[in-house]
Amino acid sequence: MNNRIFKSILLIWLLMPFTYLSAQSVADPVFRFETERPRYKNGKGPLVLYDEGHNNPFTLKGQYAAFAQVLEADGYRLEASSQTITAETLTGVRVFVTANALHDLDNWGAQVASAYADEEVETLYDWVQRGGSLFLITDQMPAAGSAGKLAARFGFALINGFAQRKDGQPEIFSRNRGNLTGNPVTDAAGFAIDSIRFWVGTGFVPPPDAIIVSSLGEDYEVSLASDGSKISGKGLVNSAILQCGRGRVCLIADAGPFYALLRGIKSEKRGMNHPDARQNAQFLLNILHWLDAR
Repeated sequence: MNNRIFKSILLIWLLMPFTYLSAQSVADPVFRFETERPRYKNGKGPLVLYDEGHNNPFTLKGQYAAFAQVLEADGYRLEASSQTITAETLTGVRVFVTANALHDLDNWGAQVASAYADEEVETLYDWVQRGGSLFLITDQMPAAGSAGKLAARFGFALINGFAQRKDGQPEIFSRNRGNLTGNPVTDAAGFAIDSIRFWVGTGFVPPPDAIIVSSLGEDYEVSLASDGSKISGKGLVNSAILQCGRGRVCLIADAGPFYALLRGIKSEKRGMNHPDARQNAQFLLNILHWLDAR
């Protein structure tokens, strides 16, 4: 077997979880999140603009329907946008969310080209510096490669790879395990988070002034998109927050914590509807509360 064929087979194998999830999963129709203490009155909260203009496979009416339901239960105004990111499209927006943007939806190779035009990256950076908040959600390759330029503009070095536990066990991040930190998100008054569940994303190196929320560690390894070689997860994190000028940024390197899906013929629960992820919905809201705080 020549080297080119080997790399192609390896890449297909590594991408199977991401492509299978997109093609064979549906939003859980019975998932509901309710809170006794919504942050805002119904529909009176700040405007959250959700990006659907960059080949995003998870839409608010599709596999990220649970994401929308959780935010709306807390009183946020939520709109989807398929437009180019400009100063005009960001007018009146408190938080801009972009999840799993892809440079090319039809090419599941090891994408390294940015899903966002250079002008869009600079527009978002300037907007955050002036007080806007960016919630950047990405995932295993190829999503990480497509989001790399935007993340790098804020100092994050995303690994375009595929992170997983060496022992194949569920990805639980908790204070007891030492891979979930105490921070402004997890220590939110009255809504503290002790444990969250992730599903096969990637890792990144945060800038020095970022606050780490959850980290990988030696029990993880990351397969690289470039050649399938593996690196240790030691020193890598998968969620962090950053104060940037007058604004804020949250980077999560896994889209799994914030959907609620039924996967495959057995309708296996994956995401916020999973028993291991009972605090994921509140974790999502805590992130939004931190991002919209001024």
